[in-house]
Amino acid sequence: MELRVYQAYDKDPIRMTRPNVFHRYAYAWLTLLFFGVSIFLHWLFGWYAYVSETAEHGQSPIVSDYLVTMLRDTFENWQSEFLQLLWQVVGLAYFLYLGSPASKENDDRMEAKIDALIRLNGGEKAEKLLAEIDETYLRKHGHAQPHPESA
Repeated sequence: MELRVYQAYDKDPIRMTRPNVFHRYAYAWLTLLFFGVSIFLHWLFGWYAYVSETAEHGQSPIVSDYLVTMLRDTFENWQSEFLQLLWQVVGLAYFLYLGSPASKENDDRMEAKIDALIRLNGGEKAEKLLAEIDETYLRKHGHAQPHPESA
């Protein structure tokens, strides 16, 4: 019996290659794009509001005053919203990566069962297939090791 790994949307076997940096970090690139566009639009509309406000007072806009105002507004938003969200998302992801007891998920047991099924049904090709899967998903030493607290 020959085992093959298939993509969900395609019937051709997956090429066992590592995805490039744009595919591996697509979410980060998209987030960076959203951030860049939103900060640009924030500053652009801030400029329009600043010019309008100075015109109401009969003054001409001064770039240095605009920069001070926009930096203040940007850092207020940064502190109140972005840093909190950053800590929640990145901090929790970091602790999940470390395997803290509060964020531990028990995927090790399921992965060990799947490895055992592949070894039972894969015959001689099982170890090679498992090594290819581990290489594809950047696991160099077989399935994930149990967390230190549960070992």
